[in-house]
Amino acid sequence: MIELPELPYPEDALKPYISPDTMALHHGKHHKAYVDTLNTLLEEGEITDLSLDGIIGLTAGKPSQKAVFNNAAQCWNHAFFWKCMTPGGGGDPVGKIATLVREEFGNAAAFREQFCKDAVAHFGSGWIWLVVVDGVLDIITTADADLPLAHRQTALLVCDLWEHAYYLDYHNARADYVQGFLDHLVNWEFAEANLAAVSEVLPIIA
Repeated sequence: MIELPELPYPEDALKPYISPDTMALHHGKHHKAYVDTLNTLLEEGEITDLSLDGIIGLTAGKPSQKAVFNNAAQCWNHAFFWKCMTPGGGGDPVGKIATLVREEFGNAAAFREQFCKDAVAHFGSGWIWLVVVDGVLDIITTADADLPLAHRQTALLVCDLWEHAYYLDYHNARADYVQGFLDHLVNWEFAEANLAAVSEVLPIIA
Protein backbone atom coordinates (compact mmCIF):
# COMPACT_ATOMS: atom_id res chain seq x y z
CA MET A 1 0.00 0.00 0.00
CA ILE A 2 1.21 3.48 -0.88
CA GLU A 3 1.04 5.97 1.99
CA LEU A 4 0.63 9.74 1.99
CA PRO A 5 3.96 11.18 3.16
CA GLU A 6 3.95 13.87 5.79
CA LEU A 7 5.06 17.33 4.76
CA PRO A 8 8.69 18.06 5.70
CA TYR A 9 7.54 21.31 7.38
CA PRO A 10 4.31 22.72 8.91
CA GLU A 11 1.55 23.83 6.54
CA ASP A 12 2.21 27.48 7.39
CA ALA A 13 6.00 27.28 6.97
CA LEU A 14 6.11 28.58 3.40
CA LYS A 15 3.96 31.69 3.85
CA PRO A 16 3.60 34.31 2.50
CA TYR A 17 4.75 32.68 -0.77
CA ILE A 18 2.45 29.67 -0.35
CA SER A 19 -0.40 29.98 2.12
CA PRO A 20 -1.46 27.40 4.71
CA ASP A 21 -4.81 27.13 2.89
CA THR A 22 -3.06 26.18 -0.34
CA MET A 23 -0.84 23.67 1.44
CA ALA A 24 -3.80 22.08 3.22
CA LEU A 25 -5.72 21.78 -0.05
CA HIS A 26 -2.75 20.67 -2.12
CA HIS A 27 -1.32 18.08 0.27
CA GLY A 28 -4.37 17.07 2.27
CA LYS A 29 -6.84 16.89 -0.61
CA HIS A 30 -5.11 16.60 -4.00
CA HIS A 31 -2.07 14.54 -3.03
CA LYS A 32 -4.17 12.36 -0.74
CA ALA A 33 -6.69 11.75 -3.53
CA TYR A 34 -3.93 10.44 -5.80
CA VAL A 35 -2.75 8.11 -3.04
CA ASP A 36 -6.25 6.83 -2.30
CA THR A 37 -7.09 6.34 -5.97
CA LEU A 38 -3.83 4.56 -6.65
CA ASN A 39 -4.36 2.15 -3.75
CA THR A 40 -7.85 1.35 -5.02
CA LEU A 41 -6.52 0.69 -8.52
CA LEU A 42 -3.76 -1.53 -7.16
CA GLU A 43 -6.24 -3.54 -5.11
CA GLU A 44 -8.39 -4.07 -8.20
CA GLY A 45 -5.46 -4.97 -10.49
CA GLU A 46 -2.52 -7.31 -10.49
CA ILE A 47 0.27 -4.97 -9.37
CA THR A 48 1.37 -5.62 -5.80
CA ASP A 49 4.37 -5.05 -3.56
CA LEU A 50 6.05 -2.47 -5.77
CA SER A 51 7.44 0.95 -4.89
CA LEU A 52 6.21 4.03 -6.71
CA ASP A 53 9.31 3.86 -8.91
CA GLY A 54 8.50 0.25 -9.75
CA ILE A 55 4.86 0.97 -10.51
CA ILE A 56 5.82 3.88 -12.76
CA GLY A 57 8.40 1.79 -14.60
CA LEU A 58 5.93 -1.03 -15.12
CA THR A 59 3.04 1.13 -16.37
CA ALA A 60 4.69 3.99 -18.30
CA GLY A 61 3.63 4.05 -21.93
CA LYS A 62 0.99 1.34 -21.54
CA PRO A 63 -2.49 2.59 -22.48
CA SER A 64 -4.18 -0.17 -20.47
CA GLN A 65 -2.36 1.06 -17.34
CA LYS A 66 -2.83 4.78 -17.90
CA ALA A 67 -4.92 5.36 -14.77
CA VAL A 68 -2.41 3.53 -12.58
CA PHE A 69 0.50 5.40 -14.15
CA ASN A 70 -1.15 8.81 -13.80
CA ASN A 71 -1.94 8.36 -10.12
CA ALA A 72 1.40 6.76 -9.28
CA ALA A 73 3.26 9.51 -11.12
CA GLN A 74 1.28 12.20 -9.33
CA CYS A 75 2.08 10.57 -6.00
CA TRP A 76 5.77 10.58 -6.93
CA ASN A 77 5.71 14.12 -8.30
CA HIS A 78 4.06 15.59 -5.23
CA ALA A 79 6.27 13.75 -2.74
CA PHE A 80 9.29 15.08 -4.66
CA PHE A 81 7.86 18.60 -4.93
CA TRP A 82 7.42 19.02 -1.17
CA LYS A 83 11.13 18.30 -0.70
CA CYS A 84 12.06 20.84 -3.37
CA MET A 85 10.90 23.64 -1.06
CA THR A 86 12.13 24.77 2.33
CA PRO A 87 11.45 27.76 4.59
CA GLY A 88 14.05 30.43 3.93
CA GLY A 89 15.12 28.78 0.69
CA GLY A 90 15.48 30.21 -2.78
CA GLY A 91 18.14 32.36 -4.33
CA ASP A 92 21.10 31.20 -6.36
CA PRO A 93 22.47 27.65 -6.23
CA VAL A 94 25.80 26.99 -4.57
CA GLY A 95 28.37 24.22 -4.70
CA LYS A 96 28.59 21.67 -7.51
CA ILE A 97 25.15 22.43 -8.91
CA ALA A 98 26.11 26.09 -9.25
CA THR A 99 29.08 25.02 -11.37
CA LEU A 100 26.81 23.09 -13.72
CA VAL A 101 24.31 25.95 -13.87
CA ARG A 102 27.09 28.31 -15.00
CA GLU A 103 28.30 25.73 -17.52
CA GLU A 104 24.90 25.20 -19.13
CA PHE A 105 23.12 28.55 -18.69
CA GLY A 106 25.93 31.09 -18.33
CA ASN A 107 24.99 32.26 -14.85
CA ALA A 108 22.34 31.83 -12.18
CA ALA A 109 20.31 34.82 -13.41
CA ALA A 110 20.05 33.32 -16.90
CA PHE A 111 18.99 30.00 -15.41
CA ARG A 112 16.27 31.64 -13.34
CA GLU A 113 15.04 33.66 -16.34
CA GLN A 114 14.82 30.53 -18.51
CA PHE A 115 13.13 28.49 -15.78
CA CYS A 116 10.43 31.13 -15.28
CA LYS A 117 9.99 31.71 -19.01
CA ASP A 118 9.51 27.98 -19.70
CA ALA A 119 7.11 27.62 -16.77
CA VAL A 120 4.91 30.44 -18.01
CA ALA A 121 5.02 29.17 -21.60
CA HIS A 122 3.93 25.66 -20.61
CA PHE A 123 0.36 25.15 -21.77
CA GLY A 124 -2.10 23.69 -19.30
CA SER A 125 -1.31 21.56 -16.27
CA GLY A 126 2.07 20.00 -15.67
CA TRP A 127 5.48 20.39 -14.07
CA ILE A 128 8.75 22.19 -14.74
CA TRP A 129 11.92 20.30 -13.90
CA LEU A 130 15.64 20.78 -13.59
CA VAL A 131 17.04 17.46 -14.80
CA VAL A 132 20.38 15.89 -15.62
CA VAL A 133 20.74 13.75 -18.73
CA ASP A 134 24.08 12.22 -19.68
CA GLY A 135 25.88 14.64 -17.40
CA VAL A 136 24.15 17.75 -18.75
CA LEU A 137 21.65 19.97 -16.96
CA ASP A 138 18.43 20.85 -18.72
CA ILE A 139 15.11 22.55 -17.97
CA ILE A 140 12.10 20.58 -19.21
CA THR A 141 8.36 20.67 -18.73
CA THR A 142 6.03 17.69 -18.64
CA ALA A 143 2.29 17.62 -19.18
CA ASP A 144 -0.25 16.39 -16.65
CA ALA A 145 1.34 13.55 -14.59
CA ASP A 146 4.34 12.84 -16.82
CA LEU A 147 7.77 12.88 -15.16
CA PRO A 148 11.47 12.45 -15.99
CA LEU A 149 11.59 9.01 -14.40
CA ALA A 150 9.46 7.67 -17.25
CA HIS A 151 12.04 8.92 -19.76
CA ARG A 152 15.28 7.76 -18.09
CA GLN A 153 16.07 11.28 -16.90
CA THR A 154 17.12 12.22 -13.37
CA ALA A 155 15.14 14.96 -11.64
CA LEU A 156 17.02 17.41 -9.45
CA LEU A 157 14.22 19.90 -8.81
CA VAL A 158 10.58 20.50 -9.75
CA CYS A 159 7.90 23.16 -9.51
CA ASP A 160 4.23 22.18 -9.77
CA LEU A 161 2.41 24.05 -12.55
CA TRP A 162 -1.09 22.68 -11.88
CA GLU A 163 -3.43 25.53 -10.95
CA HIS A 164 -4.29 23.96 -7.60
CA ALA A 165 -0.66 24.60 -6.59
CA TYR A 166 -1.01 28.37 -6.76
CA TYR A 167 -4.49 29.64 -7.72
CA LEU A 168 -5.67 30.50 -4.18
CA ASP A 169 -2.59 32.66 -3.65
CA TYR A 170 -1.76 34.00 -7.12
CA HIS A 171 -4.93 33.44 -9.18
CA ASN A 172 -3.75 33.21 -12.80
CA ALA A 173 -0.36 34.88 -12.21
CA ARG A 174 1.78 31.80 -12.72
CA ALA A 175 4.88 33.92 -13.27
CA ASP A 176 4.60 35.46 -9.79
CA TYR A 177 4.19 32.01 -8.23
CA VAL A 178 7.24 30.60 -10.03
CA GLN A 179 9.28 33.69 -9.18
CA GLY A 180 8.38 33.27 -5.52
CA PHE A 181 9.41 29.63 -5.73
CA LEU A 182 12.79 30.58 -7.19
CA ASP A 183 13.44 33.56 -4.94
CA HIS A 184 12.27 32.23 -1.59
CA LEU A 185 11.46 28.50 -1.55
CA VAL A 186 13.86 26.37 -3.62
CA ASN A 187 15.66 23.77 -1.52
CA TRP A 188 19.07 23.78 -3.20
CA GLU A 189 20.45 21.32 -0.64
CA PHE A 190 17.89 18.75 -1.82
CA ALA A 191 18.79 19.42 -5.47
CA GLU A 192 22.47 19.07 -4.59
CA ALA A 193 21.81 15.73 -2.91
CA ASN A 194 19.99 14.51 -6.03
CA LEU A 195 22.94 15.64 -8.13
CA ALA A 196 25.38 13.81 -5.88
CA ALA A 197 23.41 10.60 -6.40
CA VAL A 198 24.29 10.67 -10.11
CA SER A 199 27.72 12.31 -9.80
CA GLU A 200 29.49 9.27 -11.24
CA VAL A 201 28.12 10.14 -14.69
CA LEU A 202 28.97 13.84 -14.43
CA PRO A 203 32.63 14.37 -15.34
CA ILE A 204 32.48 18.03 -14.32
CA ILE A 205 31.97 17.10 -10.67
CA ALA A 206 33.99 13.87 -10.57
